[in-house]
Amino acid sequence: MRRKKKPILNIDISSVRSRFVHKSGLNFRRRRRRFQIQLFKKQGVFLLEIALVLLVAFLISSAFGIRIEVLGNSMEETLNEGNTVLLNKFVYVYSNPDYNDVVAFLPEGNLNAQYSIKRVVGLPGDTIQIQSGYLFVNGERYNEAVSVDYISNSGLAESEITLGENEYFLLGDNRNNSEDSRYETIGNVSKGEIVGKVWFCTSFSNFGFVD
Repeated sequence: MRRKKKPILNIDISSVRSRFVHKSGLNFRRRRRRFQIQLFKKQGVFLLEIALVLLVAFLISSAFGIRIEVLGNSMEETLNEGNTVLLNKFVYVYSNPDYNDVVAFLPEGNLNAQYSIKRVVGLPGDTIQIQSGYLFVNGERYNEAVSVDYISNSGLAESEITLGENEYFLLGDNRNNSEDSRYETIGNVSKGEIVGKVWFCTSFSNFGFVD
């Protein structure tokens, strides 16, 4: 007797796989897409953070990190010739120079001129006069922030000078060796001519904050 042949099962493997995947909830393509999207988001956030850090560094450098060299000895003993100082350009955007601020300015707003560094001793509306070797502001002897010599040359300030709107009177700390607001070449300095406040000296011999 012949044995009956067992029927051959015709199984569709792809359908079984799809059913298995469907039932088990596994979808490798979907997982791969999610992983790629998450990776892309992380990379995007990382690049954005780098861009923000660079932008902040640029703004800080532009506002506080401008380096200029001291020319001449008109600011001794506060600053010496050849010292390198940092300039804060941002401080006077929303405020005004104050008494005893050490500022850098460009005479007559000449952008091609070299920076000149002096100390603010007179504000808009003040009356300035130098008598008997001393500085008087609004009729009272000025309270100097640093030790200064007796002034031998009063210059334009021998007579009273009344400062106009946005005008400042600047003197060098080395009063007898300084070309400043006492002379016609400088005169009263407008706020627009003041580039910024000198706040730090980076030279090793005079390292530290500028008072």
